Amino acid sequence: MAHKYSTLFKWINVVVDYFLLNGTLYFCFILADNELIWAEVYDYRLTIVLLNFSWFYSSNICNVYSQILKRNAAPVMSANVAALCVFISLSAAIKLLLPHFYIPPTPFIYYFVLFPAFIIGWRLSFLLYRKYKKNKWATSSSIAIVGASPAGIELYNYINANSELDYQIAGMFDDDPTKVPPHIHYLGNAKDSVSYASTNKISEIYCSLPNQAFEVIEKLILEADKYMVRFRLVPDVKGALNGRFMVELVGPVTILKPRQEPLENKANEIIKRAFDIVFSSLVLLFILSWLTPVLAVIIKLESKGPVFFKQLRSGKNNKSFQCLKFRSMALNNNADKLQACKGDFRVTRIGRILRKTSIDELPQFINVFFGNMSVVGPRPHMLKHTKDYSQLINNYMVRHFLTPGITGWAQVNGFRGETKETMAMLNRVQADLWYLENWTLYLDLKIVFLTVWQSFQRNENVY
Repeated sequence: MAHKYSTLFKWINVVVDYFLLNGTLYFCFILADNELIWAEVYDYRLTIVLLNFSWFYSSNICNVYSQILKRNAAPVMSANVAALCVFISLSAAIKLLLPHFYIPPTPFIYYFVLFPAFIIGWRLSFLLYRKYKKNKWATSSSIAIVGASPAGIELYNYINANSELDYQIAGMFDDDPTKVPPHIHYLGNAKDSVSYASTNKISEIYCSLPNQAFEVIEKLILEADKYMVRFRLVPDVKGALNGRFMVELVGPVTILKPRQEPLENKANEIIKRAFDIVFSSLVLLFILSWLTPVLAVIIKLESKGPVFFKQLRSGKNNKSFQCLKFRSMALNNNADKLQACKGDFRVTRIGRILRKTSIDELPQFINVFFGNMSVVGPRPHMLKHTKDYSQLINNYMVRHFLTPGITGWAQVNGFRGETKETMAMLNRVQADLWYLENWTLYLDLKIVFLTVWQSFQRNENVY
């Protein structure tokens, strides 16, 4: 159901964005140097090329221009914020990877303030204009649905609830009027749908009749071609299978997937890994480099044993790895079997502080740097918990399609700490599956921000 003006307005946005990207750079150099000496510098020309390629990569990875007329405003703005984050990160990476590359700092300070502001301002203006002037861009198409199947009813409800699609639904045809819900206008029998559409200027028919009615469907297709009415088939996959399925084409064959996984895309995986390396490197360099020796002395003074606690945990594809933590307990034989509980006698005095503040988790940035973990992802569980809960909770093992994280969507939504009941673990697993299906770089940044924010608040589940 592509909007007829989608391509036009996609390219309008592309042209304006690149005009802003290059125009802002020009303006910032003028602000920094009125004599325009920078125009003679070779590195300036190379800078322009690299910045344009960086935005091309960032905008495509984050789907900035995808369905520019159909998507709701919130997803559009989220995609733009994510693209700007990737763009700025790539620009910083270029400077780190090319230390001798001459980039005058002053104009770029201006640039990385003004360019994001201009992009966000332009996109908001476009979205507002789209909202109030869309009638000038496209005329609404009138459609009808044939077949009161669950898929047909869901399609009706979706189109009716999303006015940006610019479709007006005349109603629904079905041989059994009782199947058509009261809120949907009943138009008549299925066999009369094409003639009705032709007479009443309905441009498209969406057919959700069951596969068993293939003879009726074939007749309707032939009749629709005769009367120049566009005919669409709506397969009722949910009628045979529970849950939502994603459609994918492999040549001429339609493949149904039970869930979308953005991180199956190698480009997304590379972006996430690059973010992990940069973020973990900063933590290792600016925090753990000095904090580790200090805590090592305190931990050693309070109790015997190593500074770091190592535990085998379930990683990506259920491969075990050694998860690192600052040791917060006295040495005991139950570390790999029992979670910490309220008033746990095994926790040391410094350990209680480390656990309350989550400082004990910081060594896991070493795991992140070496690729065993990610900054954001499902929390890795003890091998015993993986074995036990995989028998109790459906879809539990699906979370292992992802690299485990230091923090995650489950943790920032309050599902952290001890899991005394199966329901507590079920909530955590459901949050992890939602993250798997909805990953974006913007979501990772949001989770990191919420994790830092919540670290200053008291959590009753952490002890």
